Amino acid sequence: MNRIVKFIVLDIFRNKIILSYTILMSALSWGVFSLEDNSTKGVLTLLNLILLNVPLVSIVFSSIYLYNSSEFIELLLSQPIRRKKIWLSLFVGLQTSLILAFLLGAGIPILVYAPINYSFILILIGVVITAVFVSIAFFSSIYTRDKTKGIGIAILLWLFFALLFDGLLLFLLFQFSEYPIEVPMMFVSALSPIDLSRIMILLQLDVSAMMGYTGAVFRQFFGTRIGIYITFAVLMLWIFIPFYFSLRKFKKKDL
Repeated sequence: MNRIVKFIVLDIFRNKIILSYTILMSALSWGVFSLEDNSTKGVLTLLNLILLNVPLVSIVFSSIYLYNSSEFIELLLSQPIRRKKIWLSLFVGLQTSLILAFLLGAGIPILVYAPINYSFILILIGVVITAVFVSIAFFSSIYTRDKTKGIGIAILLWLFFALLFDGLLLFLLFQFSEYPIEVPMMFVSALSPIDLSRIMILLQLDVSAMMGYTGAVFRQFFGTRIGIYITFAVLMLWIFIPFYFSLRKFKKKDL
């Protein structure tokens, strides 16, 4: 397994897209902190950029890589290697490469400019959201052999979580504003890893005015520290569940 992961990581780091992604994240991070005098404002600005760009690159690049590696996967399947080990190696290799690219691009300026307690949580969010959308890419890619359709599904999933979900949440809030919907809204917000990531860092920053409805509800019911732990636990489920179902499908799929 380690040899497969090492091969995948080295192969991905020779890819110009990963190099461009690292440079982009580095330019955005250094630029944001250079323009903002207040480190908290810089963290919030960079958070929005991370939650927009990192999921998009993670899900699209992972989907394309899986489709382009179909012959490599078939070669591995012809060897006496368990399917679970192959799929897990691909997952670990892809997420390791994308996480390293994020850390090299955004991690260094975050550690230089942001306060230590903010920098840790922001880097953690970047790492976790990368793993989440790699997992979602594995789930969406295994269910269709058509490369164009698979990449289209990946983009639609990113579009839903990054943009459409907030609109849907606002619609529900306006429709049921006369009812006590605080608790249901907490469960609804758990359906978006991007919203959970935003809530997690806003709870750490304790920026009441920018928390939004769901962030304020999390703080009211759980408090700051417990709310962070709960959002992190749900994000871990977002990594595990899509990958688990993709692994089940891969084990049974006739390639």
